[in-house]
Amino acid sequence: MDLIARISRQFQDNTRSTLDALEMLAAPIAGAIEIITTSLLDNGKILVCGGSGSSGDARRFAAQLVNGFELERPSLAAFALSADASTLAPIAGDPSPEGLLSRQILALGQPGDILLTLSAHGDSPRILEAVGAAHERDMRIIALTGADSSATAELLGPEDIHLCAPAERTARIQELHLLILHCLCDGIDCLLLGVED
Repeated sequence: MDLIARISRQFQDNTRSTLDALEMLAAPIAGAIEIITTSLLDNGKILVCGGSGSSGDARRFAAQLVNGFELERPSLAAFALSADASTLAPIAGDPSPEGLLSRQILALGQPGDILLTLSAHGDSPRILEAVGAAHERDMRIIALTGADSSATAELLGPEDIHLCAPAERTARIQELHLLILHCLCDGIDCLLLGVED
C-alpha cells in the first residue's frame, strides 16, 4: 500500500468537499452568525447538542463561545447539553432515551435562545426530539447535518437554518462541521467586536 498516495487522496477529497460546500453554505452560515449574535445581544443563550459522535464538537463550540476563539472578548452565554453527568444520570434511566436532550431544552431554553444541533449520521431520534422541544420553547434552530437528514430538515421552520454538509463520507461531514463552527465563532466575534475585514 502506498500510504503517501492514500494520504494525498484524503487531503484532495477534503479540499473538494470544502470548495463544494463554500458556494452552497456561505450565505446560510452568515445568516446563522447574525441570528446567534442577535440572540446574544438580546441576553439570549446558545444551547448546543450533538448526536453521538458530534457531542464532542458541541462541547468544543460551547467552550469557544464561553472562553473565546481567536479574539479577546467577554464570555458569551453558551451551554453544551448532555455534558453534565449529574444531569444525565436520572435522564439516562428514563424508558425513552430520546428525551435525553429535549428535557434539558425544556428546562433551560427560553424564547429568543438558539439551539444549535450537530449530527453527521442521518436523523438521530434525540436530535429530532431536541428540535421539537426547542420549537415548544419558541427557540430558533441551527441544524448542522449530513446529506441523509430529511426528517430533521422537515422539522425545521422558516426561521431556522439548515447547514447541510454536501458530502457522503462521515469524515468529510465532520470536517465540514468543524469548519462551519469555526466560521460561526469567527463571525460572531467580528460582529460583536466591530471587526471590519
